[in-house]
Amino acid sequence: MDFKKKDNLLKTSSNSNGIFRILLNDPKNHNVLSEQMMTLIQSSLDDASINKSVRVIIISSEGPTFSAGHDLKELKAGRKNTDKGENYFIEIMTKCSKLMQSIVNNPKPVIAEVAGTATAAGCQLVASCDLAYAGKSARFATPGVNIGLFCSTPMVALSRNVPNKNSMEMLLTGELISSEKAEKIGLINKVIDDSNLQSYTLKMALKISKKSSMTIKIGKKAFYKLVDMTLSEAYDYASKVMVDNMLKVDAEEGIDAFIEKRNPNWQDK
Repeated sequence: MDFKKKDNLLKTSSNSNGIFRILLNDPKNHNVLSEQMMTLIQSSLDDASINKSVRVIIISSEGPTFSAGHDLKELKAGRKNTDKGENYFIEIMTKCSKLMQSIVNNPKPVIAEVAGTATAAGCQLVASCDLAYAGKSARFATPGVNIGLFCSTPMVALSRNVPNKNSMEMLLTGELISSEKAEKIGLINKVIDDSNLQSYTLKMALKISKKSSMTIKIGKKAFYKLVDMTLSEAYDYASKVMVDNMLKVDAEEGIDAFIEKRNPNWQDK
């Protein structure tokens, strides 16, 4: 992949298989989610969501820290405003919330490739992705409680992926957990040797990229929508989704290909 600089803070690249990589490139500042960094990630995700050549998105980082979360120096500077920073804090949290939701709502699968430490909103970023693979040396934490600022927004993504007791332990202690424990509690999918992390993530992305993007789009949207439904509501909704899906060209092609014992020719519609 040949990287393109959207700014010194972030690089993007894509290959012929439709794998689009977003690389956080501010290792000196621990890849913090500053205003500018969030704007750049948001722009990259938005572009990828409507680019028909993009089939899977990978978010990775440069350096020993995946992301340390919000830029505390920016937040501190905001306190100088006459309202003690209230409006600025609202703006930042709204911006971050929009970013995390755009990952979930993106029609393309988004994979976190975690090398290093992911803390606070950095951990939130990992939890917001559809899939997450981490190197053995990776660590995770929601340490806001240690500085008097509870990780309330990271808690949203965390609690939707990790069981309550495990989520609360991370939130209440603020302690780092190993990649092995992160896998055990469901924060990430799998722990990979550091040296093989990038190749493994790419292998998984390539596997997904070979599926019908139309089918992936339908399935991803349905998954997140039915999670908060009652059992009967979920079945009613999912049944309608399956009927709509069955009427699509790729569903007809996929079933025919299976019966005829051949590879499907996806039209992505």
